[in-house]
Amino acid sequence: MTRAAAAVAVAVTVGSSLPVTAAPDGATIYSDLCASCHGETRLGGVGPALIPEALKRLRGASLEDVIAHGRTATQMPAFSQTIGPEDIKSVAAFISAPLDHVPTWTEADIRDTLVTNTDYSAADAPLFDANPMNITLVVETGDHHISVLDGDTFDVLDRFETPFAVHGGPKFSPDGRYVFVMSRDGWVQKYDIWSLAEVARVRAGINSRNVAMSADGKWLAVANYLPHTLTILSTDTLEPAQIRTITAADGTESRVSAVYQAPERESFILALKDAPEIWEIATTEDGGPFFDGFVHSHEAGMKEALSDEVGLFARRRILVNEPMDDFFFTPDYRNLIGTSRSGDRGVVVNLDVGREVASLPLPGMPHLGSGISWTSQGRQVMATPHLGEGRLSVIDTADWSLVKSIETLGPGFFLRSHENTRYVWADVFMGPHKDKLHILDKDTLEIVRTLDPDPGKTVGHIEFTMDGSHALVSVWENDGALIVFDSETLEEVRRLPMSKPVGKYNVWNKISFSDGTSH
Repeated sequence: MTRAAAAVAVAVTVGSSLPVTAAPDGATIYSDLCASCHGETRLGGVGPALIPEALKRLRGASLEDVIAHGRTATQMPAFSQTIGPEDIKSVAAFISAPLDHVPTWTEADIRDTLVTNTDYSAADAPLFDANPMNITLVVETGDHHISVLDGDTFDVLDRFETPFAVHGGPKFSPDGRYVFVMSRDGWVQKYDIWSLAEVARVRAGINSRNVAMSADGKWLAVANYLPHTLTILSTDTLEPAQIRTITAADGTESRVSAVYQAPERESFILALKDAPEIWEIATTEDGGPFFDGFVHSHEAGMKEALSDEVGLFARRRILVNEPMDDFFFTPDYRNLIGTSRSGDRGVVVNLDVGREVASLPLPGMPHLGSGISWTSQGRQVMATPHLGEGRLSVIDTADWSLVKSIETLGPGFFLRSHENTRYVWADVFMGPHKDKLHILDKDTLEIVRTLDPDPGKTVGHIEFTMDGSHALVSVWENDGALIVFDSETLEEVRRLPMSKPVGKYNVWNKISFSDGTSH
């Protein structure tokens, strides 16, 4: 049945007296043209979920443009020759509308999506001559691929396809052999760097934020917006070990803002998007006991509490004054710094005592998730860019005082450094000077040079090689490039064309928690 005939049939069935020339029916068009790839429920299939939570970057004319013209280097076709502009506008409005209810995604649903690569064979040693610790992964969102880069020669060893819209940094196993990549629509992909091959993939959620690896490498936590869950997968098999509904102390459900590994604590740390709480999840068998409410004991071995959790995946609940959206951890993971909902200050939560201990003056929407720390003139500092104004804030983590506010050419998104370089690199990601990079001296905290790698193009995100001798910078465009700089002379040494290279992740820097990188 054609789309037009289907529309007539639906109208007759419901007793409508509207003529065939009535306004286009977005739901009918979706069912006819889109459901085979994106699912009858819009929750995804071969294609990604088509719900507002997954389409925040594709709204209005942009979304209509994708429907009309397709997406380059994907299976999304162009429909401009199949349906007219009003039909396109109608189906765009339909998939932009919220669902009637928050969908579920059960353990059975997750297991049903598990796909293993039948051609995969685990190599006994790396299938390349490069140093496996100095491999850098470059996420190219322009055509949904990752390039595997030799950190010494900067040659591309492999380029593999990823799920749609990779989000959050890939996470490496502690030995650096495997990497786990997550997409916005909840797919988790396991890739063997030694074998240069995908191992398996599974869909852990419907709309997801990021993933975290446990310190022992056994567990992978997936933070979800939809459904309101934290999914914990076995890194060995990608099978679900626990699916935890995120229920706040007042009984309401919440999305998860993000989840992080706290290696010194052998736990996951997550914050609730819709409730003023931080959770700590144990990743060892001796976790806990953690109590909700007060404990009253008159003799050894006796306890009275509202509830308690103990053992692997036991949860500790920390109450704060308001929900937090962005995070930074001190290197010892004793303190968490979160952004207030108003975006005008930072809040320090001591994870040992489980309460707020300080407030930081950070106006201008600090981007703490890209904050870094280093030693400056003998003291430990942390610094963060701001999304709302052109400045970098440098904080002394001993007393939480503001050391310096550094004016920049515009709002930035990323900061990076390395223990073997004297510089901090900061992009100016938003605003008219998005093509600039600031280079700061770690000790003087002064901008010593401003680079202009590709005039007129958006430049952002920096990663270093294992030894810190070179800095890798992205030209954040579909016809972009990866630029390699000598980190001492600040001169360009190589440029590799790439399709919107966004994040870059060096194996050694990530598994060693290198000074100057985000964790």
